[in-house]
Amino acid sequence: MKNPVPQAASLLLEKLMLLVHIRPLPAGSGGETPPPAPGYYDTSCFKRGDLLEVPRTLFIHFGIYLGENRVAHLMPDILPSITADHQQIQQVVTNKRLILGVLARTASVRVDTVEDFAYGGSILVNHMDRLFEDQVLGSEEVARRAEKLVGATAYSLLWNNCEHFVTYCRYGASVSFQTDKFCETLKMIIRDQRSVLASVLVGLASIVCLGVAPSTTLPTIFIPFFLWMAG
Repeated sequence: MKNPVPQAASLLLEKLMLLVHIRPLPAGSGGETPPPAPGYYDTSCFKRGDLLEVPRTLFIHFGIYLGENRVAHLMPDILPSITADHQQIQQVVTNKRLILGVLARTASVRVDTVEDFAYGGSILVNHMDRLFEDQVLGSEEVARRAEKLVGATAYSLLWNNCEHFVTYCRYGASVSFQTDKFCETLKMIIRDQRSVLASVLVGLASIVCLGVAPSTTLPTIFIPFFLWMAG
């Protein structure tokens, strides 16, 4: 049987980076990539309360359409925890703000244009409805839920990310299928005793990046670590 650890470890590292919505910069770029110009997307097919998805390479970013080219979405961001300057906070979030927000576990539910939200990616509309039969709330209620949550909030990859936000708003249940897949990968690495060092590193990363350790992580971190050091 093929050892799943290298593949799982690679997926884990990619998830840690991509799930925080870091925007790739073009080769040779010295700064942030500018978002598309207004009007880049045809918003005539969007309705207030729609759930918008922007698929990336290995993750999906989610938001709730509020009408008039506005999208509410949750993003890691360090700035709301250090300043009350709304004008400064409302500027497009840079990669540095994203990374520091993940490390500090702070975020904000912000309202941006469709262009700033999607950042050049393709947009799927209400694609998750098929997974929540008879649970879709009324469009106006969805939008109002999103609007009430606008502002600073805690961030957790496990408990409060952009997918948790939109599923709560549209379906009344805060869940994240991306997180579930991430945790399954994490458990697979941790339980594989053939890779003790990977278990140690993944366990420590889960504490630092996620703010919480899975139930199987803590005993698996330290006991194999000392055995590995002694061996």
